[in-house]
Amino acid sequence: MKNEKVVVTGGAGFIGSNLTEALLEKGYEVHAIDNLVGGKRENVDPRAHFYEKDIRNLEDMKEAMEGAKYVFHLAALPRVQFSIEHPIETNDVNVNGTLNVLKAAHDAGVSKVIFSASSAAYGDQDVMPLHEEMPVNPKSPYGLHKCIGEMYCKLWSDVYGLPTVSLRYFNVFGPKLDPNGAYALAVGLFLRLRKEGKPITITGDGTQTRDMTHVRDVVRANILAAESETVGKGEIINIGSGKNHTINHLAKTIGGPVEHIAPRLEPHDTLADNSLAKQLLGWEPEVSFEEGIAELKKIFGIAD
Repeated sequence: MKNEKVVVTGGAGFIGSNLTEALLEKGYEVHAIDNLVGGKRENVDPRAHFYEKDIRNLEDMKEAMEGAKYVFHLAALPRVQFSIEHPIETNDVNVNGTLNVLKAAHDAGVSKVIFSASSAAYGDQDVMPLHEEMPVNPKSPYGLHKCIGEMYCKLWSDVYGLPTVSLRYFNVFGPKLDPNGAYALAVGLFLRLRKEGKPITITGDGTQTRDMTHVRDVVRANILAAESETVGKGEIINIGSGKNHTINHLAKTIGGPVEHIAPRLEPHDTLADNSLAKQLLGWEPEVSFEEGIAELKKIFGIAD
């Protein structure tokens, strides 16, 4: 695989930059694309080729993907609440941008597209754990966008012969997560508030549960999905730890005072059935919730 070209859209983002590093370590020639709306230039490993481009520009995507073997499509406007407040803008990036990526990858003769999907597709379900055969029930524009992206991937495999696979991530956390901004994910937000000596703010009563999945496990799943000869027909695969924790427990693990604020529109629980990932990819989570949070507390300089 030495010097084989791969493209990572959203390569300056949290997951994308971690994936870029891992691909470089495996000997790939990595071309990272990001418009730097959510990503940070300093996140990108200097060994990667970086392009400040927008996935909504089809011609730029076609140019970037020439000669690429794999495309890892992570670029998105990824916050549930942001999508509720900005449905037009997020649809343009998450749906139209994904269509551009698929079209450009197909035209460039790419061997496989690995799409970053989301457990937000499930919404609220009566049965846990969540498995891929369940009907989707998105509760936000973002969840719907990711469903559409999965369907587009399957369509491009069936109709155009482009190998694709969609990985449904569950609440990813780990190094390089962004703790700032109004839409920061709970883990990053809680760490920042603890670091600043402020109360941790929990939406609702904190009994809602999340399947916390470490970014290194997600990165490994992406590489396995790319290199595996068993997937590429538009499969949808959960990538989750298979264990969930309440938001109250997350706050307690990070430590410090807590205050509760108004609830928001979000699924109450997530928990992945990851048996299909084990079956198709030989993937199992390796980094525990406790290990991951301890690592982040060290990175943030938070002492127990």
